[in-house]
Amino acid sequence: MSFQTDTIHAGVAPDKAYGAIMTPIYQSSTFVFEDIGKHRGFDYTRSGNPTRQALEDSLASLEGGSFAAAVTSGMAAITTVLHLFTTGDEIICTDDCYGGTARLLKTIQEHFGIKVHFEDLRNHERLESLINSRTRAVWIETPSNPLLNLVDIEAVSTCAKKHGLLSIVDNTFLSPYLQQPFRLGADIVVHSTTKYLNGHSDVIGGALLSCNPELDQKLKYLVNTLGTCAQPFDCWLVLRGIKTLVPRMKEHLYNAQGVAEFLAGHPKVKQVFYPGLASHPQHELARRQQRGFGAMVSFDLDGNIEDVNRVLKGTKLFALAESLGGVESLIEHPATMSHLSMGNEHRQAVGITDSVIRLSIGIEDRDDLIDDLRRALG
Repeated sequence: MSFQTDTIHAGVAPDKAYGAIMTPIYQSSTFVFEDIGKHRGFDYTRSGNPTRQALEDSLASLEGGSFAAAVTSGMAAITTVLHLFTTGDEIICTDDCYGGTARLLKTIQEHFGIKVHFEDLRNHERLESLINSRTRAVWIETPSNPLLNLVDIEAVSTCAKKHGLLSIVDNTFLSPYLQQPFRLGADIVVHSTTKYLNGHSDVIGGALLSCNPELDQKLKYLVNTLGTCAQPFDCWLVLRGIKTLVPRMKEHLYNAQGVAEFLAGHPKVKQVFYPGLASHPQHELARRQQRGFGAMVSFDLDGNIEDVNRVLKGTKLFALAESLGGVESLIEHPATMSHLSMGNEHRQAVGITDSVIRLSIGIEDRDDLIDDLRRALG
């Protein structure tokens, strides 16, 4: 079946009890045993829940994985995966990643002795030079947040496999509709389902997926042991959101391309970061490994911090907020918001300057969004 059909039907069937076409919310912590050692597939919601199982089956189908676990947040997904590693291990990570990811990786380095190298994974020679006997994984964020740099997943995954390493991809910015890392050789995929998969800014959730039996079992064990599993109502909300993923993404993409082209021609914008522009350094890579260019657009304003603040406060449709992926458009300042915890030295090293502004493009009318930015830019 097509991807769009899968968003409606994969993992979901009419409920066996009463034939409900929508997956019920099994808001129960406990399930009764039929006999000693015998139950109907579920015993305790931390270990498994019918509503969560439906979401997990849907996610695994959409990403092309063999296992999916729905967890409480994107950060919970990352935290759970990091429990695959132990003191003395080393991880190589995209250098201009999400601020919360950088903060967590620096925390595990400080407290648990897992060394993290933040590197530009577009430089394959540099990646090869960093790999040693203690390296266990390459952590890929593509497109990166907020500079929208792209990493060649297939090339990095091939390199990782050659050295016996895991390749882990954060696919939050694109969703499985636009990018499927398992097809490109990745071993693990993580998501903040809060974003495009849910798409309505009304739930916090995450997911982690794998595609081989050994990893499936390890990750299933970790989710149950750590208790990072998502709750039934949250799973129901994400499952509902997935059903409109494709039509939403088509509108997101149409609007983002128009906004990026408008910004690229504006005299007060020094640079636009968007893979859909031919000027983007990895435009051809985006065409090759993605189905579309995404709905995140960042730009470098030609001005000082007062000019930046004026733009941030000058929009009417773009709400000043940190998140992304919802039907409504958002504007934010990475240096003081989403990437504040990364630290100034790290931000400056990777090019996240005080004049960078990040946009999450919603599904409002394209011309209205452009007019809103035109007024704010002045």
